[in-house]
Amino acid sequence: MDRYEMLDETTNKIRRHVIEMITEASSGHPGGSLSAADIVTALYFDVLNIKPENPKWEDRDRFVLSKGHAAPVLYSALAERGYFPVSELMGLRKAGAMLQGHPDMKGTPGVDMSTGSLGQGLSAANGMAIAGKMDKKDYRVYALLGDGELEEGQVWEAAMTSAHYKLDNLTAFVDHNRLQIDGPVENVMNPNPIGDKFKAFGWNVIGINGHDMKQILDAVCKAKDTKGKPTVIVCETIKGKGVSFMENEAGWHGSAPNKEQCEKALQELGGGR
Repeated sequence: MDRYEMLDETTNKIRRHVIEMITEASSGHPGGSLSAADIVTALYFDVLNIKPENPKWEDRDRFVLSKGHAAPVLYSALAERGYFPVSELMGLRKAGAMLQGHPDMKGTPGVDMSTGSLGQGLSAANGMAIAGKMDKKDYRVYALLGDGELEEGQVWEAAMTSAHYKLDNLTAFVDHNRLQIDGPVENVMNPNPIGDKFKAFGWNVIGINGHDMKQILDAVCKAKDTKGKPTVIVCETIKGKGVSFMENEAGWHGSAPNKEQCEKALQELGGGR
């Protein structure tokens, strides 16, 4: 099994965790968690310079999940990477448990930024990247945004800031699954053409298939080699990726599967109960 096959296998495991934990909670956001699974897996199992045994290591790479409602995919990756026991995943959204509905940096090991109010993550990532440059640190900062999130004006203020300060230690991903809670992003508030907008703001732009592990990792390498400007990787993805009845269905943005749907989804993802 080569590097990409191993990462794909891990991605599938993370997708299964997403389905199981949201079913257990009877609440959560499966669609955008499944669409982002390949990106998050690539980061946590290949790209990020991190130490799970020391989550606050000063020289670690940082990751900001700006689309904080996709917390299940982040939690699944953190658990599989060793930040906390996998058994904690079943406590998602339960009173007294560690894993809230959106990431909490004070309560969950490995979470670098509390998120949930859409549009704010890139600003936080900018601050981390600027601090890294001021402190002459080599760490890199990564942020993951949703395409519906790009409707927030603060994203573009932050994008202008990233370019102005030449934050070449910052890489943003856009999970372009084309759907948000109210339907197609083009119908709600059209953010397209996404790549052209970021380019106009002074960013290096790379477009890829967000479910192709080789393309993701190659794009990250290109971002690292880009000097004098930040990079955005626009990832074409499928909402609900991997589960036939969830794919490209806006209704699965924030709906939990029942037990029967969970079983069907896990079977499609190579698992089962």
